[in-house]
Amino acid sequence: MRDVAIVAFAQTTHRRRTDELSEVDLLMPVLHEVLGATGLKANEIGFTCSGSADYLAGRAFSFTMALDGVGAHPPISESHVEMDGAWALYEAWVKIQTGEADTALVYSYGKSSPGRVRDVLTRQLDPYYLAPLWPDSVALAALQAQALIDAGATDEVALAEVAARNRTAAADNPHAQLTGDVPAGDYLVHPLRTGDCPPIGDGAAAVVLAAGDTARALCARPAWIRGIDHRIEAHALGVRDLTDSPSARLAAERAGVFERPVDTAELHAPFTSQEVILRKALGLGDEVRVNPSGGALAANPVMAAGLIRLGEAAARIHRGESDRALAHATSGPCLQQNLVAVLEGESAHV
Repeated sequence: MRDVAIVAFAQTTHRRRTDELSEVDLLMPVLHEVLGATGLKANEIGFTCSGSADYLAGRAFSFTMALDGVGAHPPISESHVEMDGAWALYEAWVKIQTGEADTALVYSYGKSSPGRVRDVLTRQLDPYYLAPLWPDSVALAALQAQALIDAGATDEVALAEVAARNRTAAADNPHAQLTGDVPAGDYLVHPLRTGDCPPIGDGAAAVVLAAGDTARALCARPAWIRGIDHRIEAHALGVRDLTDSPSARLAAERAGVFERPVDTAELHAPFTSQEVILRKALGLGDEVRVNPSGGALAANPVMAAGLIRLGEAAARIHRGESDRALAHATSGPCLQQNLVAVLEGESAHV
């Protein structure tokens, strides 16, 4: 296995609407920033991989337009996943492991403001039994939250505390969309209030990966990916225990999370109830600082929020604020798909 690290991370300041910006406009500053941090030019990148969703853009192969911001000519080695950018990072990590590249640019973006994202996300559901009923993402998360409450695993007061802690932490994050004292608000779908749910917004993120000595040359303290794995639950929600996440637990086990304690965890938990589930599945105690960036409750650009969790965890290692961090990304309803990575600083590696 090759040593691979995240050596740079950049993201937009996430906003409720960016009507004046195209996807390329949204991406260009982020791409310039992340490449500028390494000193690399676009033609020096060995592999490029992106994550986005055509359903958000409302047109097929929309990611090809975003390539205008990267520069696809002369021809580059490029790929795309119709997923959160965290899965694009996984593909880039695999590409570097094969030896076909030493560096990779990974980026993702999402503009949720043009449409009704709750309806768009129903297209992820089983097309025979669930999708025809049009249960939206908040309604399904509410079913999960109610199952947790019925099982005695949490209550509405505890969920409000989760929201308050995340958004208080986000006060130190200049890119966050919601920060500080956000009221619990009215019920959106019982038992979830507006404060239990993520903000709708637009945003983009990018990271640069590099292998071995190349990573050390590009970054003073690389965030080494010591393990990474992703797993998926059964597609049918009716055959799952919504109060648990065995796929997140298995991904964490395969990534090596349980081998040694982590000091930081960036969890992609768009709803407060999902943080409760993930903390249990990943074995995170009170000694672990969870979502110092504010997490997805502070900013949740669809298709970029998971990559941002990896980037935020890496950035803390770059700054020397963490030695061993867990980064998590999810996709699909009720934590259906989960990716977990372990990142370490150079001192932890030695």
